[in-house]
Amino acid sequence: MINHPAGPPAHPQVDLDDGTPPLPGRSLIALPARRRSRLRSRPRLARLTVLLAAFVCAACGLVYELELVALGDYLLGDSVTQTSVVLSVMVFAMGLGSLLAKRLTRRPATAFALVECALALTGGLSVLALYSCWAWIGRYQAAMVGLTCLIGILIGAEIPLLMTLIQRIRREDAGRAVADLFAADYVGALIGGLAFPFLILPRLGPGDGALLTGAVNAVAGAAVVLWLFREEPAPRIRRLLWGGCALVLAVLAGAAAGSDSVERAARHALYGDQVRYATRSRYQEIVLTGPADGPLRLYLDGRLTVCGPDEYRGSEALVHPALAAGPDTRILLLGGGDGLALREVLLHRGVRSVRLVDADPALPRLARTDPGLAALNGHSLDDPRVSTTSADPLAWLRGATGEEYDVVLVDLPAPSDRGPVEFHSQEFYGLAARLLAPGGRIAVRGGEGGDGAADGLWQIESGMRAAGLLTTPYAVQGSATGTCRPGPPEAFQDFLLAAATPPSLTLAPDAPAPRALSPDALGSSTTRLTALRPPRPPAPLTLLGPR
Repeated sequence: MINHPAGPPAHPQVDLDDGTPPLPGRSLIALPARRRSRLRSRPRLARLTVLLAAFVCAACGLVYELELVALGDYLLGDSVTQTSVVLSVMVFAMGLGSLLAKRLTRRPATAFALVECALALTGGLSVLALYSCWAWIGRYQAAMVGLTCLIGILIGAEIPLLMTLIQRIRREDAGRAVADLFAADYVGALIGGLAFPFLILPRLGPGDGALLTGAVNAVAGAAVVLWLFREEPAPRIRRLLWGGCALVLAVLAGAAAGSDSVERAARHALYGDQVRYATRSRYQEIVLTGPADGPLRLYLDGRLTVCGPDEYRGSEALVHPALAAGPDTRILLLGGGDGLALREVLLHRGVRSVRLVDADPALPRLARTDPGLAALNGHSLDDPRVSTTSADPLAWLRGATGEEYDVVLVDLPAPSDRGPVEFHSQEFYGLAARLLAPGGRIAVRGGEGGDGAADGLWQIESGMRAAGLLTTPYAVQGSATGTCRPGPPEAFQDFLLAAATPPSLTLAPDAPAPRALSPDALGSSTTRLTALRPPRPPAPLTLLGPR
């Protein structure tokens, strides 16, 4: 006699469209039969839609990372540190997000929609939030790490959820599914990485670019998956998810409409109420403040670089000693897009041509068109003897051949003043020395401080000497920004003059006497700095050496 069970037969819980039981340890919610039949009728289209969502989400995720890196470089400088912090924290957080996603795979479509809405909102508002923290709170690093970690967790949760959704459409070998999913992810990252520097950053800037990326993320991620797997959540939950997606888009649109007001308020908090010009170019943030009749203040990436009443000290010290000891017909000016050092160069009657090489074309354009700044630089950029080139100084030196200059002026901030290390490396000076005519000289800013050693002056000198140049240090008393931002009363600005033979310090008779320099002051500053030179010079800066 065969005994039959008293109750209905037990069936394993079904989670896939083909009726296979769930894997051990998993308990997914079964799809309704009607929805399973829909997925089964067009599995290729449904699968392609999920892979397309993975493609777009990967592109958006990489754009978020690059936005954070670019903003950190703008606001704090030291791009290597900012890149390292963002990428390392992001990768760690992605791993953490992947682990946390295991708890969300029971309802993968609902969980993915929530993750994408949160990611779109967080990533889209990230730039405005960090800029506001930098302007009003000052805790930028902590905010950046926290926001990067949150974005990374949300990005890390995407792949496990997408993998689950793909397997719901059509059960297949895990290796093949992973290969397709990661291929879509990596190609999306490629497109996002290329779109950021060539399209998003130059046309929209970091703020609006992040907001647009968040909107695309919300539509392509949450909305597409919600539509494809719309039978998974209950009707009430589905309406809430659609409403949440619409709310995210509305918030991002409102933030885009008010982003200019936020930036203006932040700049006023940082620079005062007399902001006359502000822009964020591909290379840096440029802010010019002050009334039309002065004093002007020029900020580059938040760093005060020009203070109208004091700028002449550094400009005179960089230019006049270099143009006093020999021919000064052909001049190469690396940096100096504000036109202030160029003004001093053009005071010398022997100058016949000047080539100015600056990476950012926005700065020379501002120096030429703003009435106050143009008056301060004596309209030097309009002089017919001047030709400007928009190029990275190091890259330009690398490609310059067949040109000779009597004087090379390096008007770039020293590493101690947050200047890029590559512009004071041994390789940089070696390339610059190739362009020197017989008897030519190189003058460079060594930083501001007063004791030479603390400002890295001797490390710069080591690089110049390693390039075959002999150097003479000198200084000018007074801060370059003392009137605008009071500092130590005994501040000095340090410089180096270099040539193939030991250069002498003097002032040329073919130019008006400088206000901040005299032969006696130059000689005494050289004596003071020579006494401070360390017995064992530090290793030179190199492109591959330690920072």
